[in-house]
Amino acid sequence: MLTLRESDIQLDCRADDWRAALDQAAACLVDAGLTTPDYREGLLSRETQSSTYLGNAIAIPHGTPESRAHVLNTGVRVLQFPEGVEWHDGQKVHVLVTIAARNDEHLDILRQLTHVLDRDDVAQRLAGASDTEEVVGLLSRAPLRARLDAETLCLGMPARDLGELAMAGAARLRQAGCVGDGFIAELASARLQWLGQGIWLAISKRDVVTPALSLVTPADELEARGESVNGVFCLAASGDSHLGLLDQVAMLLEHGELETLRRGDAATLLALLAGEGGATRTRQVRVLNAHGLHARPAKQLVQVAREQALPIGVRLAEGGVESVSATSLTKVIGLGARRGQWLVLSAAGEEADSALAAVADAVNDGLGEAVEAFDDSHEDMPAATPAEASPAPSPLPDDTAHQAVAASPGLAIAPVFVMRLPRFDYARLAEDAAAETRRLEAAVAEGAAQLATLTRSAPGGEVAEVLSMHEEMLDDPELLQAAREGIQEGYSAEAAWWEAIDTAACAQERLADRLLAERAADLRDVGRRVLGRLCDVELPEPPAHPYILVMEDVGPSDVARLDTQRVRGLLTARGGATAHSAILARALGIPAVVGAGDRIMALANDTPLILDGESGRIVPAPSAARRERAEQQLADRERRERDAWEARFEPAQTRDGQRVEVAANLGNTAHAADAVSRGAEGVGLLRTEFLFMAHAQAPDLDTQITEYREALDALDGRPLVARTLDVGGDKPLPYWPVPQEDNPFLGLRGIRLALTRPEVLATQLEALLRAAVGRPLRIMLPMVKDVAELRTARAMLDRLLSDIAPDARATDVQLGVMIEVPSSALLASSLAVEADFFSVGTNDLTQYALAIDRGHPELSAQADGLHPAVLRLIEMTVEAAHAQGKWVGVCGELASDATAVPVLVGLGVDELSVSARQVPMVKARLRDISMDTARDQARRALSRATAAEVRDALEQA
Repeated sequence: MLTLRESDIQLDCRADDWRAALDQAAACLVDAGLTTPDYREGLLSRETQSSTYLGNAIAIPHGTPESRAHVLNTGVRVLQFPEGVEWHDGQKVHVLVTIAARNDEHLDILRQLTHVLDRDDVAQRLAGASDTEEVVGLLSRAPLRARLDAETLCLGMPARDLGELAMAGAARLRQAGCVGDGFIAELASARLQWLGQGIWLAISKRDVVTPALSLVTPADELEARGESVNGVFCLAASGDSHLGLLDQVAMLLEHGELETLRRGDAATLLALLAGEGGATRTRQVRVLNAHGLHARPAKQLVQVAREQALPIGVRLAEGGVESVSATSLTKVIGLGARRGQWLVLSAAGEEADSALAAVADAVNDGLGEAVEAFDDSHEDMPAATPAEASPAPSPLPDDTAHQAVAASPGLAIAPVFVMRLPRFDYARLAEDAAAETRRLEAAVAEGAAQLATLTRSAPGGEVAEVLSMHEEMLDDPELLQAAREGIQEGYSAEAAWWEAIDTAACAQERLADRLLAERAADLRDVGRRVLGRLCDVELPEPPAHPYILVMEDVGPSDVARLDTQRVRGLLTARGGATAHSAILARALGIPAVVGAGDRIMALANDTPLILDGESGRIVPAPSAARRERAEQQLADRERRERDAWEARFEPAQTRDGQRVEVAANLGNTAHAADAVSRGAEGVGLLRTEFLFMAHAQAPDLDTQITEYREALDALDGRPLVARTLDVGGDKPLPYWPVPQEDNPFLGLRGIRLALTRPEVLATQLEALLRAAVGRPLRIMLPMVKDVAELRTARAMLDRLLSDIAPDARATDVQLGVMIEVPSSALLASSLAVEADFFSVGTNDLTQYALAIDRGHPELSAQADGLHPAVLRLIEMTVEAAHAQGKWVGVCGELASDATAVPVLVGLGVDELSVSARQVPMVKARLRDISMDTARDQARRALSRATAAEVRDALEQA
């Protein structure tokens, strides 16, 4: 835990503004050997995310997680500014407590400072302090906190007189560690005071460790000195720290509900002592945040409380009776509420119920963080299949096609190897926290070493990239800190680690963006690696002969271990087409089908299987005739792949000469050269948000120019279609907070969000223009619903074209619209007048048009872009564009579907943009068809009523 020393204090500092003050603080950390100079950027980045001002003229600047690499040693430096500095949120700061920490030690400092923030005179005293000892004393000396909670209650005590009740109360305080034997000895001879209403008080200052109050109630009716006995309070007094406890007793007497004392339970009595009787309304709500009420969620709770028309109190249900103001950030943080603990909210007045509901709803929604419901019965043991679990699903019928989700193209025929995850058996609780912590840290280190080895030997750059991301996950200090805290609470290393992993993974799964939500599989993959080390569990060894790997889900670590000479295909019970298992299978060219359901796990090892990664169909135990047909298809496909690779640089066109450009979809500018080497005729979709996600703050103009120029240089004159920043509530940026939304997919995202920060969009447009000097540039706007958004962006682009000299920017520039919202397809005729081109994002267009989440475990197979409703929207888009002489591309998964390619071409699509690996085969598919055939296929598809009927009709053509 970080502590303050006199040598950490620097007095009498001066600064003109908050940035200058932060520069001084950063320099102090460098001079002390705590950080490198680059840590300064982390301090600034943190302030752009949220102010580190705490209150009472104190701010605690600390770096972002990304900047922890620049921390050399953990430490703290305190800078005093007697004249004050105006912070960027308008607050006046006299003291900067600047922290260099590799983990989350800043939370320790925050908790230590909460007592300072409650004192009215501390700001003036800090500003006027003339020596370092005084500053350390002000910041470090926490007052004694009086104690009154469930552990100091003794209810229904069989007793014959007041003395026995008083001794029981004193004994309860000694058990709680609040007093010593001297307290009990003095209380034994003390005369109890009658307070009225059957309440008696025994008080002593002798041998008091912590001021505290116990309450003892008699089991049966009891009288003393002619008065009834409802309860005896025993007070351990110390200085003036106990006075608040006396106030609570006085308030109890004032409310006059003492008759309930003898028959009330602990929760009822604590509520009465907290002043929650009478007209006060209460509501309980559980903390769901993974790290409890730390600063960010606490701040959100305070903001919601301040919006209410009456005061709201909050306390821990299982803690003390001190109800603090929900509008005080420091007091809310000071509660120290952890995940799973219950808060008691209280308010009095006509609007109490609605006010409490508003705050409770905010807590249930996560207070600005993604949270998962708390499950008391959850054992947190991954891949566990207890004997009393429900019966295993029945296996799939032999020689019958089963539809799942196509994830990576190709055809595989081989026996299956079903990789069933082992059960990790471990004790949930442990007594030696230090030993458990050492075990955990050793297992994490072993896991990191394994990942480093796998990364170096990974088959392919994308696999190495994902494994490198796993290394980063394993190095996440918040994850490790959450596990350490679990160990301190009495859990074993295994249970604490998996609780931390599962909490974080569940939060990921709640994200509306399927691409990000499916990264939960990566997190659990990392978690199982460490758990395997802790439990000394090894995975089963695959067979020596070629096989199709069957798993519940395939993590990147599994892919990295694959022997690509033996693995013919991948089949998973879970996941969607955007899961990492699917992405990596495509990167390695391994046919894959995902989301096939639990029944595949009942397949017996060595069962023959046909797996079609293009249609998403599998056939277990095929008949001899079906297998023979599949083997012929496989031989034909391998021949086509060889021929397609040889012809990859030929122009993409149909058999009768109709040009249809084939471009590549990229998520990283560094992959442009690889796309060109595979025959791509341009980039049809550059997802620029990955550039923004890779930085702790919005990349500046020069950074963006450098990144975009890398792709443009590799394209060597081929066109680049760059989609402007596409983020929002479903794909949040840490430095661009977005209010929590019930449905982020239908909320503030894409161009809607970009237009709320026009300076960010303008910088991106300028960077693209300057990077593309002398090269063709196509700029595409995401999530456009109608022409109004296009006009706003067009005006911004036109201003830049006017302001930048022609020789300093691109001159061959087009501004287009991504057709992914059904309204934009329905209004394509008005959009086509003002847009230069359209590109259809069939992934989102399909799920919006069909109201099916394409990552849904049960419905994803029905989210088919060949549904006639989707094809009608594409047809409308093409007709509207061509009427205005504009071109249309398709950049979704449908563009690489061999069955869909003729349909899209028949509808008049001018460009197909696919993953780089698929470019040669899409070009080859175009050469196999004529325009007459394509138009016939399109007519067949449009005449059918369902996606299944469309595919059946096309297969029979």
